[in-house]
Amino acid sequence: MSLKALLAAAAIAALAATPAAAQEKSPEELARDGLGKLLSALELFIDTIPQYETPEILPNGDIIIRRIDPQRRKQDEAEREKQEKRKDSI
Repeated sequence: MSLKALLAAAAIAALAATPAAAQEKSPEELARDGLGKLLSALELFIDTIPQYETPEILPNGDIIIRRIDPQRRKQDEAEREKQEKRKDSI
C-alpha cells in the first residue's frame, strides 16, 4: 500500500466519525479508538518501507545488499508460526 493510499484511508476513517457517535462514547473510549487507528496506520506505513538483508562482501570487494520481498517475508513468518505450533503440539 502506498503512502498516499495510507493517508487517504486515515483521512476517510477520521471523517467517518460523526459528532453524534462522538457524543455516545466516553473520552477514554475515543482516545483508545484513535490510538488504535494510529497504530494500525503506523503498522501499514512501516510495512511499505523497503527492508534489506545483511550486506554481503564478495571476495573481489563488491558489496551486495539484497532487498527483502515483503510478500515472501510474510510467507516465511507464516511458515515459522506453523512450525512453532507443530512443536508446541508435540
